[in-house]
Amino acid sequence: MTPFLLVFLISFVLPILMAVGQSFTRVERRGLFGEEGVTSTFAWFENYRLALEDGSFLASIGRMLLFGVVQVPVMIALATVLALLLESAAARWPGFFRAAYFMPYGIPGVLATILWSFLYVPGLSPIVDVVHSATGVEVDFLGSGTVLWSIANIVTWTYTGYNMLIIIAQLKAIPAELYEAARVDGAGPVRIATTIQLPLIRPALMLTTVFSIIGTLQLFAEPQLLAQVAPAIDSQYTPNLSAYTTAFAYNDYTVAAAQAVLIALVAFVLSFSFLRLTNRRS
Repeated sequence: MTPFLLVFLISFVLPILMAVGQSFTRVERRGLFGEEGVTSTFAWFENYRLALEDGSFLASIGRMLLFGVVQVPVMIALATVLALLLESAAARWPGFFRAAYFMPYGIPGVLATILWSFLYVPGLSPIVDVVHSATGVEVDFLGSGTVLWSIANIVTWTYTGYNMLIIIAQLKAIPAELYEAARVDGAGPVRIATTIQLPLIRPALMLTTVFSIIGTLQLFAEPQLLAQVAPAIDSQYTPNLSAYTTAFAYNDYTVAAAQAVLIALVAFVLSFSFLRLTNRRS
């Protein structure tokens, strides 16, 4: 395991430790471009104070919380329904449909966003043209009130099939004797799904939900690309975009490191709270 542990430490653990250390550091440059010297001092929680005083950064976290509250349950529900349908006894060509539903996950997020942007931009989108010709309503998928849900549509389209496969793997682990006993007792497909399958795939549902919560706060590529055609998306629309802008547009790497640590803490708190809540209910 030594080669794996070395790569893991160098590519994962070390960057995290460096980011945490940098978040407590303040870099002072003397001169216009730092030509007179650069010094680093221990800043305590000053970078975190500056990050929390940034209204755009806090707004981006709130925006992603709203995004997650709506998008994550919808995506997990769709993935669960698809998995139950494909694993039912009446399913035909399940292998073909599993591959078809999983295919969007194999498309890089950049390409997926570019493809969907053609369906969002007025004048290029056949959806906008059809809706306008049928109802006379000018649909704006990239407006300030709708662009967040346009991004949610891309994410749902991409990751529903991935979560579906995780749930299917859990369904395949259910012993066949349980299904046989349920059918002998006269249980139909709906009763089997609600009393046998859903309770036994609870670990997979929890896993996919936690992954989705973490992924929500890591949203980056989709809004960054859609910003080229959607004026409603600014450079700090999501937490990751805000940290990226702070680091590479404002050259304030220490505050960006503090923002990254705060994003990780929010993701940890949300994931831990979800697991604690579901375990208490069970």
